[in-house]
Amino acid sequence: MSTIDRHFDAIVIGSGPAGSTAVRELTAAGMDVLLLEAGRELTEEDFIPPAHGKPKPMGMDVMTRARRMLGGQFNQARRSFFTDSSSRFLINDLDNPYTYPPNAPYLWVRSRLLGGRMHAYGRVLQRMSDVDFKAASLDGVGIDWPFEYADLAPYYDRVEELVGLYGDADPGVEHPPAGRYVGPGHLNEMEQDFKRVVEETWPERHVISWRFQAPFLDRTPPGIRQARATGRLTIRTGAVVSRITTSARTGLATGAVFVDAATKREHKVVGDVVLLCASAIESVRLLLNSAGPRHPQGLGNSGGLVGHYLMEQSMTLGFGDDPRRPGYFEPSTQCEPDPFYGNSGGFLIPRYQNLGGQREAYKRGYSFQGLAGRVPVPADSPAMFGFGAGGEMLPQYSNHVSLSPRVRDKWGIPAAHIVCRPDDNDRVMVRAAVRDVTEMMRSGGYRTNFVASTFGVHSKTVWPDFNPVQRAVFRIGIRMSLMMGVSIHEAGGARMGRDPSLSVLNGVCQSWDVPNLFVTDAASFPSGSTEGPALTIMAVTARACDYIAQAHAAGELARPTQDVTL
Repeated sequence: MSTIDRHFDAIVIGSGPAGSTAVRELTAAGMDVLLLEAGRELTEEDFIPPAHGKPKPMGMDVMTRARRMLGGQFNQARRSFFTDSSSRFLINDLDNPYTYPPNAPYLWVRSRLLGGRMHAYGRVLQRMSDVDFKAASLDGVGIDWPFEYADLAPYYDRVEELVGLYGDADPGVEHPPAGRYVGPGHLNEMEQDFKRVVEETWPERHVISWRFQAPFLDRTPPGIRQARATGRLTIRTGAVVSRITTSARTGLATGAVFVDAATKREHKVVGDVVLLCASAIESVRLLLNSAGPRHPQGLGNSGGLVGHYLMEQSMTLGFGDDPRRPGYFEPSTQCEPDPFYGNSGGFLIPRYQNLGGQREAYKRGYSFQGLAGRVPVPADSPAMFGFGAGGEMLPQYSNHVSLSPRVRDKWGIPAAHIVCRPDDNDRVMVRAAVRDVTEMMRSGGYRTNFVASTFGVHSKTVWPDFNPVQRAVFRIGIRMSLMMGVSIHEAGGARMGRDPSLSVLNGVCQSWDVPNLFVTDAASFPSGSTEGPALTIMAVTARACDYIAQAHAAGELARPTQDVTL
């Protein structure tokens, strides 16, 4: 094993929403930072615009998926909106295996690239609020977050200014809160008609524009770009981190060991502070794999909670079309177009259930994200319409990540074993979401092609224009796609809180057990949300980095000894 002959102020592991934010914040504060990324840096060749053929209905792009499955992406190719162009940004499952119980399948969609899943996500960025942060106080499930919305709001401002968001103030919508936008949102004519029908029929339901990130056309996340400009960032790609090292004397983190992805040679790096930003499941995997004499159950795991309270979102999808608008296509035009990804935009229906107290037969709720007339169709074909509900999963101790005792990845690191089972609350919530999807599509005047969820297909017929063989293939394909994990909003596993006996981290994502170790990705979340986690990951990371920079400068994060336990 070789040691990189340099001591860093901070080592950041992972370069997605958390890692790219962390390096920007820490270098701006004057710290020398090493960023370790398991994947490669993208080049211009990776973004050659795809040749767009005739769009295929969801679940019917069989040959594309089959080719990628045979090429090693047998899990990634089950992603609901998997395409040939998106496949290049997802991992090879042969190299990166994981396991789950036979009766609880889980779809773990992953990227290993400089920028992580920021190259593969939909760029919808919404704030959470005290509806999320104080959810446990409202319904008694789980624990509250160790801060309020007012504490995080300045950091939401900061990261929104960093990435550049488009959106509207949306009067009457308190959850999610409005943000700081560089330009307005956009609803096309078809979406405006849908908005009118829905809001007239159900006044509590608001149809608003996506709040979305502008494209970064240099293909480098803004946080990494700005950190590079300081001259205080060192990036090591192809660095597959296997464990965090600790001092046998103090128990503090001293750095990390990584395997070169190409040569499989081990390297050791040292630093004052270690930030885990590798994504919820991957960060938990590293904590558990970093066990040693001072931390026999894994880092930060003296209370036995690391890995537990894993959460996802249940998913309900409704797709249809509008014969009244043959050939209709109207994308957003208010921001610079992206020649590779196309134009962003669509409509959102924020959560409207249980906001004023417990009123439904289930706890928490769901929100919707959709598109109308934003996918090109032939001139004689009806306009496309589709939307989905993301339902908040309650934190359950039994849903957890552990290490597989038998399966290892290409670099010899134990694979993650993922247990994420929906409960009765999810089932009741999905039934309500299916009802709402069906009634809103009917009220909008759309023909239904299918309604399906993580619990199966709910519409009596699917794709009315299909033949029986096509329908059978679709039913098989949609069940393979719509399983837990498909929303790609996994969270929990190293939750923060106010009480060390009930949490792994404190309010600034600092390990109770290892004070110079921080976990700032979604593993830190005590509860889920109906919103995607990306923007909150960025804001939580910025807040933690404020503390890290101040404490490091004041000498409060003691420089660890090099007496290392591997």
